[in-house]
Amino acid sequence: MGGWPTEQAQANAGPLAGVRVLDLTRNLPGPYCTLLLANLGAEVTKVEDPWTGDPTRSMPPYRDGVGAKHLGLNRNKRSLAIDLKRRQGREVLYRLAERSDVFLEGFRPGVARRLGFDHETLSALNPGLVYCSISGYGQDGPLGQAGGHDLNYVATAGLLSLAGKPSVPGVQVADLGGGALLAAVGILAALRHRDRTGEGQYVDISMTDGALSWLSLFAADYLLAGEGPQESPITGRYACYNLYRAKDGRYLSVGALEPHFWQEFCRLIGREDLAVEQFAGPPRRERIVAAVGEAIERRTAAEWLELAAGRDACVALVNTLEEALSHPQIVHRGMVAETQGPRGEGVRHLACPVKLSRTPAAPPGRAPGLGEHTRAVLRELGYSDAKIENLAAEGVARLG
Repeated sequence: MGGWPTEQAQANAGPLAGVRVLDLTRNLPGPYCTLLLANLGAEVTKVEDPWTGDPTRSMPPYRDGVGAKHLGLNRNKRSLAIDLKRRQGREVLYRLAERSDVFLEGFRPGVARRLGFDHETLSALNPGLVYCSISGYGQDGPLGQAGGHDLNYVATAGLLSLAGKPSVPGVQVADLGGGALLAAVGILAALRHRDRTGEGQYVDISMTDGALSWLSLFAADYLLAGEGPQESPITGRYACYNLYRAKDGRYLSVGALEPHFWQEFCRLIGREDLAVEQFAGPPRRERIVAAVGEAIERRTAAEWLELAAGRDACVALVNTLEEALSHPQIVHRGMVAETQGPRGEGVRHLACPVKLSRTPAAPPGRAPGLGEHTRAVLRELGYSDAKIENLAAEGVARLG
């Protein structure tokens, strides 16, 4: 497609090269989904409000006046700034939908229909269009119209109850895992079907459904064997799968879930006597956790890591984000890559986590300025320069 800056054209080579995505989403779930698609080569056109843009543009902290979150989530995309509440703006959207492969929206159910770009309307223009909606509870059902955020979705899905005392997750599990990732899976599956048949289809992604699907192991225990997950070994109740405070105040994670790992861990801390009581019930279970905690507190985290090096004891430091980004394993895997910032300077971003041997993902490109590609996109649709300037003068479009 014309109008791409050089670095974006280079970045959009990959297994999804040639797939055109029209992205109307904001904030986190949808933009992360299209970031994955863009990293794999899809040509993503991000449609934004002409005056405010994606809310992440104004969220602190900032890099050269632009929200860092926006710069991280919207790399390798084009920005088209048009007012979809205006007839002329919707006409632009319709013409884009006619030539797109994927349409993604994250409005509350019913909003897209009221604005005139629901699945039925756009699929009539383009029968091969894959139309994906990401919402909190899905497009129907008793909660379909309810407002909510990630915490509400994981609470409804039962995920928060599994740790005993519910706590607020430090990352958006439903937004990312239940919404963005499964939307990408659904889109790719629908594109595969379209490759065979030429038919597009509607992809309905509920972040609550997605979060619930993460509980497959626990749900199987309950649905197939009638057993709830109250005694799950991965909720922090057992000594073999827990967090422990070392002498220096740093925390270590212990994931010695299988018996041979647990036995090696017990040898590491000098408590071989605990090896046969890995899954003892209460009150002995609590005493074992306390005994392991006392043993760990005798040394610093660094000392334990040195002792555990080369041994299958499943011990790892609880890293800060700064430590994680500079960790030798993360660096070796190329998960932090350098690209251009808003003003052309070098900045670092997370790289694509999907490693493909024949069609690797491109390195991160830069995020676009608000409306940076409006003129180029409108020209591709056949708008004259005079018409483009007129749309900008009327406040329908913003030219970056």
